[in-house]
Amino acid sequence: MDKIVTEPDVVLIGAGIMSATLGVMLKQLQPDLTIEIYERLDEVAAESSDAWNNAGTGHSAFCELNYTPEKPNGSIDISKADVIAEWFEQSRQFWAHLVEQGILDPKMFIRSVPHMSFVWGEKNVAFLRKRYQAMIKSPLFQGMQYSEDFDQLAQWMPLIMTGRDRQEKVAATRMEVGTDVNFGCLTRQLFKHLKEMGGVQLYRNHEVRSFKHKEDGIWRVRIKDLKTGQKRRARAKFVFIGAGGGSLPLLLASGIPEGKGFGGFPVSGQWLKCTNPQIIAQHQAKVYGKAAVGSPPMSVPHLDTRVINGEKALLFGPYAGFTTKFLKKGSFFDLPFSIKINNLRPMLAAGYTNIPLTKYLINQVRQSPEDRLAALREYVPTAKAEDWELEVAGQRVQVIKKDPKRGGVLEFGTEVVSAADGSLAALLGASPGASTAVSIMVNLIHKCFPQKAATPAWQEKIKEMVPTFGIPLAQNPQLCEETRAYTGRMLQLQEPHPVQR
Repeated sequence: MDKIVTEPDVVLIGAGIMSATLGVMLKQLQPDLTIEIYERLDEVAAESSDAWNNAGTGHSAFCELNYTPEKPNGSIDISKADVIAEWFEQSRQFWAHLVEQGILDPKMFIRSVPHMSFVWGEKNVAFLRKRYQAMIKSPLFQGMQYSEDFDQLAQWMPLIMTGRDRQEKVAATRMEVGTDVNFGCLTRQLFKHLKEMGGVQLYRNHEVRSFKHKEDGIWRVRIKDLKTGQKRRARAKFVFIGAGGGSLPLLLASGIPEGKGFGGFPVSGQWLKCTNPQIIAQHQAKVYGKAAVGSPPMSVPHLDTRVINGEKALLFGPYAGFTTKFLKKGSFFDLPFSIKINNLRPMLAAGYTNIPLTKYLINQVRQSPEDRLAALREYVPTAKAEDWELEVAGQRVQVIKKDPKRGGVLEFGTEVVSAADGSLAALLGASPGASTAVSIMVNLIHKCFPQKAATPAWQEKIKEMVPTFGIPLAQNPQLCEETRAYTGRMLQLQEPHPVQR
């Protein structure tokens, strides 16, 4: 069987939200670019971007308490929350731009759902009160409401307050401008648009096997058709690895020096999915609580209103677990095969310094249905086992990288690793991930296409796609308000109710 050889300008590996976003951006910037996309599964957005595998919160730092840690002096650090909130605003701007062009239908992927943080106990209530007082000073969190009043909380989240002791010390914050995002639907819309454009080819059931970077600066990417066995080779000037949990093995296979020392720690997850329509109807919010000590940020418990396949759903979780797979549809050999001489020390060091996480995961794996129901009842006191069923969530691979002091550290965010010449880049990590794909890709474009990104034509187009890129909204209250109002209109989101002051 003859080998097929192609010469695209760009190769994108993985058909998820990251590749879709980058592909559309590059075609907006340079319409004559040729792009080939390779996906090992038979459909796009089937792993981390899928609605059941992704929390869909539209991570904007409105409700995620792990983004606002308490400092040793007792004050609240909102710097990370400001950054993530701004990145999500940039995502909204890009999506609004594509809606204007008729590329996206907002009703298919984004809806208004209030974002709330909920805590109980004196210490946690004091933390949330301080958090609110710090966050309300930022333009990005204007409109946030706070209450310790039982009756007010019962109006905001009746399912959570029904059956709860009125004497219990509780508190919550609420952001009306929160959203629910179906990244699976969004990704499919983006790929539909890409396939309609000239010079773009999407290959499903195709697995990238190896890379070679020649002296001429061109990458030779070897691919196999998993259905027919046909072998291909793509020669490309630029390669992006956006394969979710599968990115790490591909980065290591690329052989770029910048990838040495990186490892991965897989964390699986499960949801409890409500099956009773009457209960689903009682909740209309994304309510996040505090993570257990030693747990990864992706395990922050939340009671989550979703809209999936056009129907309202209610999820609770996630319950963490451990597997050696890097992808939900991956291999149990993913973790062992990812261990190399250059990343062994960082991985061992990260494991040693994260013993509480290991204990947490062991306890999660050992949980019985009764244990999971008990965790749910902390948020829904009246929950009954017969109204909920277990659903397998997505797979995440947390980044492990070298650290000069500790040997290796476990990172819980997303990280772009790129070759010195900008010819290859890989995205590693998990949350906030999809919600910040636009900012990640604009920064990647500046890093990997520096000469083109510096031209007036590309600069003007980037400003058209993401008008506030490079302008800190946290320092520009009026611009923040105007931008959020504009994107809200374009994305057909509900106008927030006036805040009583």
